[in-house]
Amino acid sequence: MAKVLIVEDDEVIAEGMARHLSEAGFEPIRVSNGTQGLARLRYERPDVCIVDLMLPGTDGWHLIESARREGIGTPIVVVSARGTEHDRVHALEIGADDYLVKPFSMKELVARVQANARRGPRAEQMERGEAIEIEELRVDPREVQAFVHGESAELTPTEFRLLYALALERGRVVTRDELLQRVWGRRETHRDRTVDVFVRKLREKIDRRSQDHSFIQTRYGVGYKLEAQQK
Repeated sequence: MAKVLIVEDDEVIAEGMARHLSEAGFEPIRVSNGTQGLARLRYERPDVCIVDLMLPGTDGWHLIESARREGIGTPIVVVSARGTEHDRVHALEIGADDYLVKPFSMKELVARVQANARRGPRAEQMERGEAIEIEELRVDPREVQAFVHGESAELTPTEFRLLYALALERGRVVTRDELLQRVWGRRETHRDRTVDVFVRKLREKIDRRSQDHSFIQTRYGVGYKLEAQQK
């Protein structure tokens, strides 16, 4: 029986989620604050974690960032009343796998949890190997950060995972589907623009900082590769 950790301080909502998940064959675990949620996530490694963002103690943002920084690959589904595009994109950037805006259908929640449970956990964040240097770009897995001309590119954890996946295959075109599987743990679906959105962010933070080269190259209709090209 798959375990689902529910980190939600609204007792009525938490009870409703737990009941519907239990009826769908899951084993729900409920906690009401982020500090307890992060501790249970660390030591119990549930199959899926449902997280509200506005929590007492450790908030949902910090919980997600801490989990991904520590290499915890449990799929995280955010449920929040915060429904702006900025909130949704930021949650995905820092490592969430899915996002539902309150109020939501419990049937949809169960379906999202089932889909994430099927995908399984992400791979551990990355092996802490040697830094990869390409001209003035340094991709350092030990720092979980990239540097251009010696200055931090200020990448989010997800942006770094994408850049590192490309760096490991430097010079080779990596398809969107490959990148989705490696970084987000899912297969490409029709009109899924996730990879393209994050590549655009990498270009803003990497290519614009470089005085000499562009690094993120596009093979139209296929995918992307990391290769230094003179500006």
